[in-house]
Amino acid sequence: MTINHKGISVGTSIVLSAIILVVGGLIYLSGRERSSPSSSTAAAGDTADHHGLASSGPTSNLQNLINQAAPDFSLTDHNGVTYSLASLKGKNVVLFFNEGVMCYPACWNQVALFGADDRFKGDDVVALSVVVDSQQEWNEAVRQLPELAQATVVHDNGAKVSSAYGVLTTKSSMHYGQLPGHTYVVIDQNGIIRHVYDDPNMAIHNDQLVEEIAKLS
Repeated sequence: MTINHKGISVGTSIVLSAIILVVGGLIYLSGRERSSPSSSTAAAGDTADHHGLASSGPTSNLQNLINQAAPDFSLTDHNGVTYSLASLKGKNVVLFFNEGVMCYPACWNQVALFGADDRFKGDDVVALSVVVDSQQEWNEAVRQLPELAQATVVHDNGAKVSSAYGVLTTKSSMHYGQLPGHTYVVIDQNGIIRHVYDDPNMAIHNDQLVEEIAKLS
């Protein structure tokens, strides 16, 4: 059988061109998959950013705050009411430093349960949930979970108070140095810190806090 040399060259050229196109297409698609994850993968990544990152530096030793005078603060809620350390003298104060709007549902649940618990609404006890979010951002959270409106949430602009209390670099902080995680500080009626607790598990601690406050009587 005689094979035309020219025919072989043309056929080979066509085959090679087809192979090059297929391989090139596969490489292109592979690159797209690596650089542009699917929406479900991206969503999982967002969640990890908020709740799955360990602190990236040394953590605060909050126990050093015990029996020390509480750092001064002046924080305002969404109604324009300002709470300061001086104005709260004579009350036992619970400060709940938390990640705020993006910490759903853990922080939202704790904030809402403070608002629903009469044990934190007496003449001698007040619970302040401290968030770095703006009032507008927190209003959106309240729109989604109206129970949040019953709690006293105060806005720590620039995270200045959170920084003063050392709660930006705790084990619970998912945004090291920028946002608190899930940290409780109990201040007695004389402005002295008597109890601190940082919870990376972000659980509800109403009962434990009531027990700690009872020790101050």
